[in-house]
Amino acid sequence: MSDHDFVSGSKPIGIERGDGPYLYSTDGTAYVDAGASFACTPLGHSHPAVVDAVQEQVGRLTFVDSSFPVQSREDAYAAFVASTPEGLESAWFCNSGTEANEAALKFARSATGDSTIVAATRAFHGRTMGALAATWKDTYKKPFEPLAGDVEFVPYGDSEELTAAVDDETAAVILEPIQGEGGINVPPTGYLETARELTEEADAALVFDEVQTGMGRTGSMWACQNVGVTPDILTTAKGLGNGLPVGGVAVRDWIADGAGSHNATFSGGPVVTAAVHATISTLVEEEWPAHAAGMGDYLAGELEATLGDEVREVRGEGLLVGIELKRGANRVARDLAMNHQVLALPAGRTVLRLLPPLVIDREEADQLVDALGAVVAPETDAETES
Repeated sequence: MSDHDFVSGSKPIGIERGDGPYLYSTDGTAYVDAGASFACTPLGHSHPAVVDAVQEQVGRLTFVDSSFPVQSREDAYAAFVASTPEGLESAWFCNSGTEANEAALKFARSATGDSTIVAATRAFHGRTMGALAATWKDTYKKPFEPLAGDVEFVPYGDSEELTAAVDDETAAVILEPIQGEGGINVPPTGYLETARELTEEADAALVFDEVQTGMGRTGSMWACQNVGVTPDILTTAKGLGNGLPVGGVAVRDWIADGAGSHNATFSGGPVVTAAVHATISTLVEEEWPAHAAGMGDYLAGELEATLGDEVREVRGEGLLVGIELKRGANRVARDLAMNHQVLALPAGRTVLRLLPPLVIDREEADQLVDALGAVVAPETDAETES
């Protein structure tokens, strides 16, 4: 076993290049990327705007620390803040979603002077010690305990349990507007609004983890905009640099004023911020979130029509789609990859997760539907063709 296998596991398909919504293996086979990039390439692979911005920047200045003004960094901060809900006026760049959530929890504790973090069952917020403490799954946590204390879990989507948990000692409530790793769980109507009301009453911070739901994936630039709820802290990563390693935290002024001392060596490096600016500008100017909303409706409708009673549910928003299967999701994902040139992800034992680039069109959506029909509902698919 190589060191790479030990760290991250391996798949039997060597990837050589990418173009738009497709990844190409070393033997030239084209695969629809519905998960291999973990939502990290909203503009698709090797998008010209991002490639050009990165190439130009790396040829001019690769790195200087964040205490020096650099135009690519200033442009990226301005674009990021402008893209977030009104009221989030300050921002900080880091290297990943985990680091963004780690910072968010620190900021909340420092700004409020309290320590209790309320998180949700089935949540995933990262793998560093602080973010891991707010992550639900024991498989991720047990080997590293004891973790940071004062974290209380409540059932995701249960407003009554959330109400009982939030009090004057609460520093933050951290939630995914739609849970990703936990199974593409969409909260009931009014749940995020309740979280907003409770945290305001308790002088606590509301943190929305939009690492997976952000960057246009759910039909708006940020999933919280779909319900009109603005948090005190918004975290993101994955698609922020269209594949480059970067995370971001946007905060209200009262959080920024009391955030305490926090930084990182590679915060807002010139090359990654060039990618951030190009990614956000292109998403906004070319209206890819709206495209994701329309394609998501089309994809969900076609999946429901094709798979029918062969699955328990098709759920999600935009191009964040979860399919609740009646069998193991890992096995279905492997069949899709090896036999139908579709790369998808499990989200728990029985949920298949589709996270295609926002630039897919009906051709790729139909390919996803046809492949899933052949794997999940082969008899129904055959009857439809006949």
